[in-house]
Amino acid sequence: MIRPILIHPDPRLKKICDPVTGISAEMGKLAEDMLETMYDAPGIGLAAPQIGVTKRLIVLDCVKTEGEAPRPLVMFNPEITWASEELSTYDEGCLSIPDQYAEVDRPAEVRVRWIGLDGKGYEEQFAGLWATCVQHEIDHLNGKLFIDYLGPLKRQMITRKMEKLKRERARQH
Repeated sequence: MIRPILIHPDPRLKKICDPVTGISAEMGKLAEDMLETMYDAPGIGLAAPQIGVTKRLIVLDCVKTEGEAPRPLVMFNPEITWASEELSTYDEGCLSIPDQYAEVDRPAEVRVRWIGLDGKGYEEQFAGLWATCVQHEIDHLNGKLFIDYLGPLKRQMITRKMEKLKRERARQH
């Protein structure tokens, strides 16, 4: 089921999320809905708070190459266990901040530990777009948006555009 994505500013996007204590059927369904919502958007990552659920769950799939098999990842309680000193800069966007992009510097590589849908623990090292995406999504679980890395003027400008977008959407419904 495709879920509505919250648009910034929304207080739920600024909350620190609760750990997932058990991988229940309900959590599995939530992960499935999140992947469906992300692919539909279309996006490469989605965090539970973006659909109004304050749980530590993210989904991502950064496969962009035509004809390459998708690689959907579901991460419960993801945590970064190591980050490279080397940084990379990406022009980031966010499904909760539609059509707004800005360059953000983040570690070029990170190692992440998480619990999968099967309840098992995983750890993997990510680089490139995957590294940027997983850090961006984990930030959401800590109430942080990519615009929080920007200067105050640019951040206010984007926030005002989002407030206007929300008013326009409210009038259409």
